[in-house]
Amino acid sequence: MSRTTRIFCASTLYGAATLAAAIESGCFPGTERRLLLVCNNATTPETAPAVDEMPGFAALRDHFDAVLSWNDAIRPFHPGAWSPRSDDVPLIERYLRLLWDLGDDRVALVMESLQVNPALAIARSFTDAPIDVYADGLMSYGPTRNKIDPLIGTRVRRLLHLDLVPGLAPLLLTEFDVPARIVPTGAFLKVLDRLGDAVPRLPTLPERPAVLLGQYLSALDILSPEEEEDLHVRMLRGAVARGHRALVFKPHPTAPARYSRALEAEAERLGVDLTVLDLPVLAEVLFERARPALVVGCFSTALFTATAFYGLPVARVGTEALLERLTPYQNSNRVPVTLTDALLPDLEGDPKGASGGGALAAEPPAGLLTAVGFTMQPQIYPGLRPAAQRFLAEHYGPGTQRYFKRRRLTALGLPGGLPDRLAFLPRNSTARRVARRARALRRRVARG
Repeated sequence: MSRTTRIFCASTLYGAATLAAAIESGCFPGTERRLLLVCNNATTPETAPAVDEMPGFAALRDHFDAVLSWNDAIRPFHPGAWSPRSDDVPLIERYLRLLWDLGDDRVALVMESLQVNPALAIARSFTDAPIDVYADGLMSYGPTRNKIDPLIGTRVRRLLHLDLVPGLAPLLLTEFDVPARIVPTGAFLKVLDRLGDAVPRLPTLPERPAVLLGQYLSALDILSPEEEEDLHVRMLRGAVARGHRALVFKPHPTAPARYSRALEAEAERLGVDLTVLDLPVLAEVLFERARPALVVGCFSTALFTATAFYGLPVARVGTEALLERLTPYQNSNRVPVTLTDALLPDLEGDPKGASGGGALAAEPPAGLLTAVGFTMQPQIYPGLRPAAQRFLAEHYGPGTQRYFKRRRLTALGLPGGLPDRLAFLPRNSTARRVARRARALRRRVARG
């Protein structure tokens, strides 16, 4: 009888740690062979370390019988761009079975981000393999970003996720009635603790610093490099304004070095102590080792692990502007930004909120996330319309309108859009021309 081989796909160390915690929690019984398939999705993979080359990976290695590379398997193609042609799928599966010594094994897949490559390409390559999806961050609370082929979606058995927002259920893959299962927080923290012990010696860190988290948003075309530099400087200034004199900046591993230099110059001007941690380690290692007095970021998942798992004070910067800038509206980063904006305190707002204890709201914003999810993907989740209508009818106003675009609400016929008798205006060229002339006249009057 053939054995069962389970292939675990990971593109980040955080994701690999999530898989290790799920394995230790007994989420994958009946597996006779476990393979870790590493995907390096960096723009230039040759210049960025893969998961198995990251500091601390040694603590995760024993969870798997072997470590494989998807990049090597499909070289010279990039993992984010390549997928097998339909006619080539049988040939590709035979090639991978030979390459990875799978023989006639029963293959099962565990992967993240099923709706895009490389996960989609791997799923297509093993046409009969059952699939478990695991969530590497906050995006699981939002809708599936693309419509998935039912031949793949119906193979998904479970969504495994960390309880980053206690009480909030993921929306991802619910169009296929996929049940969600929480990876126990205790198991995840134990894995992170061992991972931290395996990390090479960190530089000397100040006691109880404020930690600033970089995300490299300009690489996603969300901000320009200059705007991202300014965002980091705002983090530093905001933390200093709260009374923090010792700060640690953890840049994104692929961010340019000039981001750190801009912060160093500002720290010198303000007369505060800044440590730049250029070792590519998880932010959670810092939380465990340094026990920060404050963690500051834009919409990093690490903000939620800091407050939900470590009980650390957190604060956000720049989310309101990002909600306006994210394009298209269904951009998959919208839900992480919405959660961060709705649940975490503003560094530049109320001082008590940014320096206090647990920052998560007592009640998770399920209604808000349902409304945002429907407006992002109404064709995938038509059944959410009644709930979205109820939420908007009851709550749309100054406190929530930044999470929605009026034009989109109008197009979907939802509360908060233009009234029916005025709905033609955004598409009416005469109305737009009159509005432009009115704005130009107002500007001339203001200058005069």
